[in-house]
Amino acid sequence: MKNKQFKTLDEQIEILRHKGLVINNIEYAKDVLFRESYFFLSGYRHLFINDNVNKTYIPGATFEELYSLFLFDRSFRNIIFKNLLIIENNTKSIIAYQLSKKYGYKESEYLKPANFDTTRERYGQVNDLIKKMKRQIRANGSQHSATMHYINNYGYIPLWVLVKVLSFGIVSELYSILKPEDRVTIAKFYDLDCETYTAYLPILANYRNLCAHEDILFENRTNKIINDTIFHMLLKIEEVNGEYRYGKNDLYALIIIMKQLLSMVEVKNMILEIEREINNLNMNLKSINIDVVLNRMGFPMNWKDIANIERG
Repeated sequence: MKNKQFKTLDEQIEILRHKGLVINNIEYAKDVLFRESYFFLSGYRHLFINDNVNKTYIPGATFEELYSLFLFDRSFRNIIFKNLLIIENNTKSIIAYQLSKKYGYKESEYLKPANFDTTRERYGQVNDLIKKMKRQIRANGSQHSATMHYINNYGYIPLWVLVKVLSFGIVSELYSILKPEDRVTIAKFYDLDCETYTAYLPILANYRNLCAHEDILFENRTNKIINDTIFHMLLKIEEVNGEYRYGKNDLYALIIIMKQLLSMVEVKNMILEIEREINNLNMNLKSINIDVVLNRMGFPMNWKDIANIERG
């Protein structure tokens, strides 16, 4: 197996130039490579590549364009991330409220196995998740001010406090093992059926983690395909062989999910922020068209119209 060897900034510049990338300001490019890393920047080269075998750049592609796409994805990721945090907080709050109201607010009450799906298929998962949550109580009881306050003053941690230190992934799994009537009640808050809400939560949790770890977002595809929604129809998204071309397992699918979970104002603000970043990127692109980026994102031409569609 061939080893990857360390390259100096000058060597990195030479590699990029050898592959056809135009570098107008060498010192600027060196500074960017030093701060951002050649490896991470190269992850955005695919839209500018002419030959996937030799990985040469299309004629006229510049370092500035490559970096502009990198910066766009960073800004886009930040927009998505802060709105995913809103959804995460809302989800935790609603689940905690429903379970606390029905089963009690002490962990000895709300963590009883009988409070969850008692079918044989779920038995192992229920017990495993309860153990995970109890580990979180032990691990975080003395590390977070809120949990420490309740333990020291009351001897227990209410669920509405515990959810703050649970990962979105654990909360997503928690919802999936609730009694059917509890899942229906929670999903109804969003005017969704529990099967759809169950499918959405792990997708949201995965994107939340992707954003938190600053992975490439704009061209990400999920393994799970979401069901057709009213928004696919109202936006008249193009169909290919009876399937919608956009909004199924791409970034626009995430936008469609978030549309159903955020308030109207939150969605409009998010779309405006994304539009501003896309317009900014468009001004910096010369060798490719902005439509190439939108297509990779899974955004239809009328992608902004979703902000004005009334939910429900």
